[in-house]
Amino acid sequence: MEAVRFSNKIQFHSSSFSNTHFGLINFRKTHLGFQPKIEKKWKSLNLSGGGDQRLKKEVFLEKKERGFTVQCTAEGIERGMLVGGRSEEKEFMVAERFKVVALMACVMCLCNADRVVMSVAIVPLAAKHGWSNAFLGIVQSSFLWGYIFSSVIGGALVDKYGGKKVIAWGAALWSLATLLTPWAANHSTISLLAIRAFFGLAEGVALPSMNTLLSRWFPCHERATAVGISMGGFHLGNVVGLVLTPLFMTSVGISGPFILFASLGLLWLTTWISRVTNDPQESNSITKAELRLIQAGKSDSPSLKKGELPPLRLLLSKMPTWAIIFANVTNNWGYFVLLSWMPVYFKTVFNVNLKQAAWFSAVPWGTMAISGYVAGAASDFLIKAGYSLTFVRKVMQSIGFIGPGVALLCLNFAKTPEVASVLITIALSFSAFSQAGFLLNMQDIAPQYAGFLHGISNSAGTLAAIISTIGTGFFVQWLGSFQAFLTLTACLYFVTAIFWNVYATGERVF
Repeated sequence: MEAVRFSNKIQFHSSSFSNTHFGLINFRKTHLGFQPKIEKKWKSLNLSGGGDQRLKKEVFLEKKERGFTVQCTAEGIERGMLVGGRSEEKEFMVAERFKVVALMACVMCLCNADRVVMSVAIVPLAAKHGWSNAFLGIVQSSFLWGYIFSSVIGGALVDKYGGKKVIAWGAALWSLATLLTPWAANHSTISLLAIRAFFGLAEGVALPSMNTLLSRWFPCHERATAVGISMGGFHLGNVVGLVLTPLFMTSVGISGPFILFASLGLLWLTTWISRVTNDPQESNSITKAELRLIQAGKSDSPSLKKGELPPLRLLLSKMPTWAIIFANVTNNWGYFVLLSWMPVYFKTVFNVNLKQAAWFSAVPWGTMAISGYVAGAASDFLIKAGYSLTFVRKVMQSIGFIGPGVALLCLNFAKTPEVASVLITIALSFSAFSQAGFLLNMQDIAPQYAGFLHGISNSAGTLAAIISTIGTGFFVQWLGSFQAFLTLTACLYFVTAIFWNVYATGERVF
């Protein structure tokens, strides 16, 4: 730390100081370690200048964590000097954690846009190759075949190595798979199924990486909002994919949207690698004040030791874990039914063309992005207001399940595509509240194993998504309508809401 020296006489042109005494300065231990113990006393510090006015001014040292600011107050003007530590905040500087969440929202947007491309492209592909509705469900679910395996592995890797590298590798691989999808579709159905499974394998690391990285970069009282912003990007990916895909297919061909989103993924990757770190303490750009805010608002949890495996038996022995697993199962069941089948639903039930079907399908996802942010902000507000985490998580998850259940029951009675779009919008808007429920609850009950727990629950949810995606196709082909499956999904929402309220908790369990 650079020494600060004061001469016996320091002259200022505007004022003079006299008989100023400085007391003992003792720098004590901070969380960075012991700072040098300094004892200095300045006596009779006289400052003379032009004029006869003599004013007594106080010069004081204010200790701050991770740095010390020397403030001089004279004639109502405060001057600040930093002694040691990181550089002090600059004017108009955007907080580093907001840059991280913005980049995370971008990659989550690309993650979902890459998925949705196939939901639109499958309509002309089915017409070209003569695929039945049952086989459409198999093609749609092939993404989930790889996704189900990478969730657990990806979650464990995130716990050990952090989210930065894991999601970077994931984005690189799923962008490559996206680029190869048109070639695979033209080559053979086996190639298409294989490349879509590989695509799902790469994307399975996205959500565990997001959850763990944001838990390190944001204090507890801001975490729900951060997840809401990131998941807002995720849901906007549906809008981007559903709107741009038919436009690019019309102008460029079926391969157009796949090339577009693969290129954007690689462009994002170059920025991510150079700007983001696993932990805010590793960042060279973060300010001391922001670092203090983050560290003061989160609970520390030790990372897994090298070679140590997460305690699977212990995690599965507690009912709060099963509450999260069942919540993920139900959420994925309903989510993937709507994600994979909405363009087909509007075309089959209301006989709208592909572009109209894409627009009707896109609007609900746009509102879901907004409601997800609202849910996060409301959750953080309730926590700041003093409500317990258990209460907040139960309220948010109840809204996230009961709301969609009611809306899907009403969807059975929709007579126009406009009414159907409104009801699906309501269902997905309420569904977004789950982000402030079970999705955040993993960090609440098991911060040390959150990535692995996310992987376990997401694998179970993915299995449910496979069943629901394929099951919808068979139900539609068998019964000739979507009504039976929508009713089944609504009942599942209601049952899981009851289970969640009985067994979920916001307290740390592991």
